[in-house]
Amino acid sequence: MASMLSRGSQIHLLFLYPLPLFIKRTSGAFNCSTKSTETPTITQEKPPLPKNKLSSQNPNRALKVLEDFEPIIGIETHVQLSTLTKAFCSCPYNYGAQPNTTICPVCMGLPGALPVLNSKVIEFAVKVGLALNCKLFLNSKFDRKQYFYPDLPKGYQISQFDIPIAKDGYVDVDIPVEFGGGHRRFGITRVHMEEDAGKLLHSDNGTNSQVDLNRAGVPLLEIVSEPDMRNGIEAAEYGAELQRLVRYLGVSNGNMQEGSLRCDVNVSVRPIGQSEFGTKVEVKNLNSFSAMNRAIDYEISRQVDLYRQGQAEQIVQETRLWEEGSQRTVTMRKKEGLSDYRYFPEPDLPEVILTNEYVENIHNSLPELPEMRRRRYEKMGLNMPDVLFLANDATVAEFFDATIANGADAKLAANWIMGDIAAYMKNEKVSISEVQLTPAELAELIASIKSGMISGKIGKEILFELIAKGGTVNGMIKEKNLVQILDPAEIEKMVDKVLTENPKQVEQYRGGRTKLQGFFAGQVMKESKGKANPGLLNKILLEKLNAND
Repeated sequence: MASMLSRGSQIHLLFLYPLPLFIKRTSGAFNCSTKSTETPTITQEKPPLPKNKLSSQNPNRALKVLEDFEPIIGIETHVQLSTLTKAFCSCPYNYGAQPNTTICPVCMGLPGALPVLNSKVIEFAVKVGLALNCKLFLNSKFDRKQYFYPDLPKGYQISQFDIPIAKDGYVDVDIPVEFGGGHRRFGITRVHMEEDAGKLLHSDNGTNSQVDLNRAGVPLLEIVSEPDMRNGIEAAEYGAELQRLVRYLGVSNGNMQEGSLRCDVNVSVRPIGQSEFGTKVEVKNLNSFSAMNRAIDYEISRQVDLYRQGQAEQIVQETRLWEEGSQRTVTMRKKEGLSDYRYFPEPDLPEVILTNEYVENIHNSLPELPEMRRRRYEKMGLNMPDVLFLANDATVAEFFDATIANGADAKLAANWIMGDIAAYMKNEKVSISEVQLTPAELAELIASIKSGMISGKIGKEILFELIAKGGTVNGMIKEKNLVQILDPAEIEKMVDKVLTENPKQVEQYRGGRTKLQGFFAGQVMKESKGKANPGLLNKILLEKLNAND
């Protein structure tokens, strides 16, 4: 575990003794019964805030709701950091490991065990804060957040309360054209560091649960948005942008299925013209951005229906779960207030003190971020669907950039990557870093087609072989004698042969069935084994077919 400097003293790695054997387990899990039920800062200059527009998956339904009510949506996103060890101990975390196999007295919350902060958590938090255009607190601290839950072994969570590491930022999002398009900017209230809880493994009949503490103490960043979103599409696109951001930064894999990125949405509605926010409801159990979109749309409709029925008092501050099967939200528990958590400063950890030099070094190490990359691609003349596809995945974007750096035309490179290459990756379930094709060879393939050396059809055949087996374009062209036939006399001989062998079709063409041109062209291509230049072939073919008109 990395060490950190704090108030001039160095805090070193905490050495842990083997776990005592007095803990009783069942199948690797602990059993329990449950019943169902201001400081120095660094500020970044911010451009003006663009005006948000409404977009919705179902515009007619949304417009009907918005005739009288305005939805207000904010999101709390938990990002699990990809550090080698947990936040406050030297235990690793491996998703899918056998229950309670990566734990120690610290993450178990045993008496006398003291936390030691992993300095990588601070580095990743600063990276995310800078990427989200936040104001960084040079002095921040940790706090204890008190609440009881069986998977929280200490009875409190180490988090940050009144002085987070970053606040007051924003993220820019491009809405896909099919959902209305346009640019949005959503405010970021704060970014703070905290630890994760364990996990409850519930029995099928719901009478008892087992506790897996492998996840306890895993470092998290909580990113809290401003209530700037107005529908499910905007919320889903905001969540997807955060996922892209943490992946670009390399601080998290962002996999929602593994719980590495978890979004809890707060939804309220208010009558048009009312300045006060309505009662907010938190919705959890959102395992995809599609589910987030649908859950928000359902919750908006549920709250609006209660308003219209004169039952607004039934909208209470609570946590609800999204049920994917029934496509609805259901009550989980009453939402706690800040006073219920009884925050106070964490006595076992010192303040986190950053220097300007430390922040500047991290700032200089940041990669090109998704928003910056999208704007650069726009300047290349690519349309928005191309821009969004290429910038969505950092490895795809890097492959594209390397291809055009080797001289390929940007639009042609985008077409190949988004078309045949993307189809291959989807069918074979591989990433672009796993294919054998290199950016240099894709650029060479594009150049060979553009120059007329090979046809587009042969180009595709070469592409699939390069993707699967590797090799070079020029080597494959020579090995298989794939150079395009550009000699008019040679093509003319093949055209004459095809017309001679198909006199009936020639007569039908000259009788008015001009669509037969495609048949003749196909036969000539077959005769040339796909090597005849298509433009020259069609020119000669038309001259021959229309010669006696």
